[in-house]
Amino acid sequence: MNRKYFNKLSILISASLLLLLGGCKKYLDQQPITEVGSDLVFKDVASTRQAIAGVYSRLVGDQGFGIRLSLYYTVDNDEMQGPTGAADNDRRDIARYAATPGNAQLTNPFNQLFTGIEYANICIDNIPKMDMYSNGSDNEKKQLQRMYGEALTLRAQFYLEAIMNWGDLPQHFVPAYAQASGNPFPTKVDRDTLYGQLLNDLKIAEDLVPWKNEVASIGDQVDERLTKGAVKGLRARIALFRGGYSLRQDGTMKRGSNYLAYYQIAKDECNDIINSGQHSLNPSFRALWKDQVCGHAVTDPNGELMFQASAIGFTGAEDTKLGYYNGPTVNSLGNKSINVMPTYFYLFDSTDLRRDVTCAAYNVGSPTATPTPLPKIGQALTAICDGKYRRDWTSNPVISPTSAVQYLGLKWQILRYSDVLLMFAEAENEINGPTASAYTAVNMVRRRGYGKPIAAPDVTVDLAGLSKTSFFAALVRERALELGGEGVRKFDLIRWNLLASAVAETKANLTRMATPTATALVDPSYMAGYPSYCKTLILPIAMYYITNTLSDDNNINGLWKNSLYKTAPTTTPAGTTKVAWLTNAITAAGTTSPLGRFATGFTTGKSELMPLPQPARDANFNLAQNPGY
Repeated sequence: MNRKYFNKLSILISASLLLLLGGCKKYLDQQPITEVGSDLVFKDVASTRQAIAGVYSRLVGDQGFGIRLSLYYTVDNDEMQGPTGAADNDRRDIARYAATPGNAQLTNPFNQLFTGIEYANICIDNIPKMDMYSNGSDNEKKQLQRMYGEALTLRAQFYLEAIMNWGDLPQHFVPAYAQASGNPFPTKVDRDTLYGQLLNDLKIAEDLVPWKNEVASIGDQVDERLTKGAVKGLRARIALFRGGYSLRQDGTMKRGSNYLAYYQIAKDECNDIINSGQHSLNPSFRALWKDQVCGHAVTDPNGELMFQASAIGFTGAEDTKLGYYNGPTVNSLGNKSINVMPTYFYLFDSTDLRRDVTCAAYNVGSPTATPTPLPKIGQALTAICDGKYRRDWTSNPVISPTSAVQYLGLKWQILRYSDVLLMFAEAENEINGPTASAYTAVNMVRRRGYGKPIAAPDVTVDLAGLSKTSFFAALVRERALELGGEGVRKFDLIRWNLLASAVAETKANLTRMATPTATALVDPSYMAGYPSYCKTLILPIAMYYITNTLSDDNNINGLWKNSLYKTAPTTTPAGTTKVAWLTNAITAAGTTSPLGRFATGFTTGKSELMPLPQPARDANFNLAQNPGY
């Protein structure tokens, strides 16, 4: 999003903004007020654009995808886990499925999602009433129609995020000033009803929002705002959640009725995007993340980055801590709070280039060290960080290794084109089995992952000859390999009703990895398995990184002296430093080891949802708590 679009919302600031689900009872006793009347805010295209910018702004900041929605709420899963340390009634407990209704990190993100919904509702209510909406010039009308569609889409995104985390919620599809007088304390509505409304809204929105190549023709600036492909992609995602499993109020995992109809919606929307020619895969997975996302690229020529939560300002209000809270440290700056599961690291084929982008097996040293650029410091298998958002990859501008800045302006990726291809393959397989079009979609993603030409069949990496069941299992694995660390996995596993299996089987394999001379990794039951050489008894118990490997080298290439897939040398090779690899540190007692802290509080029939924050229930006495809490 262009920076000028992120002026703060000079719009209706309602004292009842959080009336529905607010974090403080005082809101219940006040009437709606405004700082600026709607006739001034929604008077022309420019002022309305500022209002829409305010809706976009609620995606980010510390309480949004800046850190909590993206990094606190999405782990632990079979890819990534949260931070080390004792129980804290805070971020660690959330990662371990041990959150309580009083957890300190639930209320503000919950409120921000509904603030975003409220801001969107105000726009949805007012934009179609504008005289210019009906009587302006052709471009003015198209620009306002686009903004109306954007508001519908952003509301759907906020609601989806809330439903994924908290399940059934009250309906809030009109502004608080309209709802307060009629139903100030609404009860929960079944999520299938909410999903139905969102799907209908997005069907309207996709006819209002232009395709990527049509933006300039209506007089809008080409920037990171939503275009038709993103609207359709979000509609496909919501349809898959509507057709999938979720934890219901009776404490059981169920999928809604007529689920195949929703898979058909997902298939059709993804097919439209694919056939539009508006979006394609960046030929290089590494360049996508290093040069586009971490490089703060202004344009995306492939259109792979379809829906981004943009970040500006270097503050907790509208920026992100991506690359600081997570990713490798530089000069000991950063938190390293998201770690790669050892089992996930070995899910990658040795020639899959995505491994060394998704998994950062190093930290970067001190600027006083020689040589320059800074040296990499190889990390133990238990300490590998996620790698798609990295401080040392951040450029335009470059972050100095001595700077203590925590906000790096990196954009959280909500939807990429590769996800569209994988959603299409999943929906097509569910409806018709593994057809040629399903294979084409998933194999395009795989080829790019292995550095192959995307459009050319390649028997060395392409999937082929699978049954419907085995194709689905391969897709479950492929989504992990492609989308690792992007906040997708936990919710994928829930909608497939596979989270409990993933947690249990990951724990079992962690135990096996800690005793590599006794037993080998076992293929999971819920997805396609490990490469054969990752299931042997000869994986190394130590790795040796080359001392003073430069920080601008390609991640693991040039970092390690010995093989990740063969027995380790018995003595330390010259010019290297030893780190632990497959040892009992994986299962050591306490909360510093992967097994010691992994999903320790997970309970089937409870942990698939988080508890509703207690302040929200205090504000609305009709808001029933989720099962098990």
